[in-house]
Amino acid sequence: MPEWSFTLRLNQPLTPEQADAFDHCDAFADGSVSYTLAPDTPNQYTHHPDPAKLSELSCDVEAPTLLDAIAQVARNIRLIPGLRAVGVRHDDTVTLDEAAQRCDRSHQSLVELSRDQRGLGGFPEPESGAEGTAFYSWRKIAKFLRSIGDPVPESPRDLVIADQVLRLAHELEGVDVAPGTLRALGLPVD
Repeated sequence: MPEWSFTLRLNQPLTPEQADAFDHCDAFADGSVSYTLAPDTPNQYTHHPDPAKLSELSCDVEAPTLLDAIAQVARNIRLIPGLRAVGVRHDDTVTLDEAAQRCDRSHQSLVELSRDQRGLGGFPEPESGAEGTAFYSWRKIAKFLRSIGDPVPESPRDLVIADQVLRLAHELEGVDVAPGTLRALGLPVD
């Protein structure tokens, strides 16, 4: 089963109590979802975490599709009192495996393109100069693939659908909207 990497945005940063509940929740026991917790006394540290990162979960989840992976984490995060998913995004930095998930090419095909073993050359250079895993800019890879005729969307359809649904669900949270109105807007209502 494929592993999908994405960043799930939350309605708020995790509190220490929510982090404790997260750490003891069976749904997150496999380590495929991680968070950043702000320090109790941030003034004691010279480096402060980006406030936006405190309301995000880094996810590497096995599921049949990206949409299934996002839905699984969005459902499970509601097991932590006070938390809910409000959006999802992809990071620009990718490995060639992650890039292959986002386009209609195999990992091997991207490796060959990156080594100029296939095509006319011009594949983007890795963003990282260190030894080990090479990290690339997805925007640069997508631009390159479009230039050679591959139909690569700006964002995967599953990601767009999940982000829009999570944003809508967040906006509707606690709002009294008549089911007839939701149906008239084209939303399925039980």
